[in-house]
Amino acid sequence: MAATLAELVLEGLRNLREAGVSHLAIDDSARSILRKWMLPADRRPHQPAPVAPSGAVAPRAAFSGNGVPTAESGVEEKLAFLRERAAAWQPARKLGTLRETMVFAVGNPHARLMLVGEAPGYDEERLQEPFVGKAGQKLNQILKAMGIAREEIYISNICKFRPAMPNQGTGNRPPSDEEIASCLPLILAEIRAIRPACIVCLGGTAAKGLLGQMGSVSSLRGRFYEVQGIPARVTYHPSYLLRNDTLGSKRAVWEDMLSVMDRLGMPISPQQANYFLAR
Repeated sequence: MAATLAELVLEGLRNLREAGVSHLAIDDSARSILRKWMLPADRRPHQPAPVAPSGAVAPRAAFSGNGVPTAESGVEEKLAFLRERAAAWQPARKLGTLRETMVFAVGNPHARLMLVGEAPGYDEERLQEPFVGKAGQKLNQILKAMGIAREEIYISNICKFRPAMPNQGTGNRPPSDEEIASCLPLILAEIRAIRPACIVCLGGTAAKGLLGQMGSVSSLRGRFYEVQGIPARVTYHPSYLLRNDTLGSKRAVWEDMLSVMDRLGMPISPQQANYFLAR
């Protein structure tokens, strides 16, 4: 029987707790949902703690004796630990609907801007890096127009594994609700480690997972939300621009990015402000 969303999220949170992660910042609505889920979950028979995989992170400076980051650990150490955990992340692997290769994240661990997409595709799985295919090339163009180098920001995905399909080849699909829920504790832990000044949800899947917001991107964009107290903006996934290469679509994404630039205190030239406006 397929696990429920509650079971997957709670199992992921328990895994983080067993790994030594003691706190995750969540909003009031998420806290209320977790309270409802935890009551029946705590009445279940006790299950033995899972055995750590042989490839677990070895003890190091600023780590506890079992290799878990401490409060003194740097961002790089926390992310390295999360990467190791993600590679053997059982809530995702036991679903049987995701492929084997884990694609974690890329970029500056001290970034002020964090971009979150949905899941790796064919190219991302092959190169084990987010946003390296055609959508990634489109994203690079957007960043260049903003005056930001890709290396300056942090890029991740809600789901760390490529969703599987029959006779898949180069085909891709968005992750299901179960697949999103299975990886949600990982992306929340990444956000807590990095503490960016602003987050951009690229597409409806990222918005649904991070913000709990249902609906079309067009209905969600145009305002700031909060994730762990951090302002978050919703815009179209770069792949949307590959399918809808119109001036209006480009301007919509660009207006979202102008809002992000303004929130970050970045300078906006008159030329940038007028990109993709009808002449």
